[in-house]
Amino acid sequence: MNSWHNLPRAAFDLETTGRDPLDARIVTASIVVVNGRSEILQTREWLVDPGVAIPEEAAAIHGITTAKAQAEGMDSATAVAEISAFLADLFQTMPVMAFNAAYDFTVLDREAKRHLLDPLVASPVIDPYVLDKQVDKYRRGKRNLSVMSEFYGVQLVNAHTSAADAAATIGIADAQAAKYPNLQIDAADLHDFQVDWAKEQAASLQEFFRRKDPAAVVDGQWPVKA
Repeated sequence: MNSWHNLPRAAFDLETTGRDPLDARIVTASIVVVNGRSEILQTREWLVDPGVAIPEEAAAIHGITTAKAQAEGMDSATAVAEISAFLADLFQTMPVMAFNAAYDFTVLDREAKRHLLDPLVASPVIDPYVLDKQVDKYRRGKRNLSVMSEFYGVQLVNAHTSAADAAATIGIADAQAAKYPNLQIDAADLHDFQVDWAKEQAASLQEFFRRKDPAAVVDGQWPVKA
């Protein structure tokens, strides 16, 4: 049986108004679909008016100001419904990758609830961030998208645009599968493993933080935080 990295698959990425997935609003979204030869079959992009002011800090990262979003972006509820429907269709036939998936899918989940829409059932998801922390636990240094793109030899052009980040996510996940044959399993089974791995990784990080702050809490829910 072919591994998921040799079959059709997709990647999903958001740029938002902030760092907290429970509060952030969607500003841009991209979904990239590739075939088994890693050739891009389809790219969908959304520019969204989040309905709130975009902080200057966030705009400096992704380049979308409040004025641009209001002038050119689509209604948030409409965008969230379209993004969720498109992802739901993809999940019927292929895995969807997302780097630090618990952020993007939690933002989408909260946006759906905010607009009284049915939340997406996100599965199977493949998250290169969780995979990397599992297969290379003791590597020092940051594990953000830029660093990991360089580490795995993946080209990342126009970082912090959702389309570029989604394409890089596929490249990193493919490189991980090629390097670590134990990841070459059924996508649904890999999703289930990541649920446990993310929980274990969060518990380990929480233990580390509690050396200085006994009250520190690290949420290990994946791919959606309640």
